[in-house]
Amino acid sequence: MTSADSIDFARESIWVLLEIAAPAMLAALVVGLVVGLLQALTQIQEQTLVFVPKIIAIFLVLLITLPFAGSAMNAFMTDVAARIAAY
Repeated sequence: MTSADSIDFARESIWVLLEIAAPAMLAALVVGLVVGLLQALTQIQEQTLVFVPKIIAIFLVLLITLPFAGSAMNAFMTDVAARIAAY
């Protein structure tokens, strides 16, 4: 395995990680902003109020994107196995 192959492998693995984690992170960001805006508008300064909606939103997004994440990881692992078999 050359250094170019190693860099390509690292780049591809980071890209797969971002594809899998991005929907949950974006959902947490959106829910956090909405709850923070509601807290600012109503002047409720309860810090624990944000956690339950974020957890529920992240769980639902992960449940919805689970097939996509599985196929992305499967394709990545197939590529890794093909690279191992090539050497």
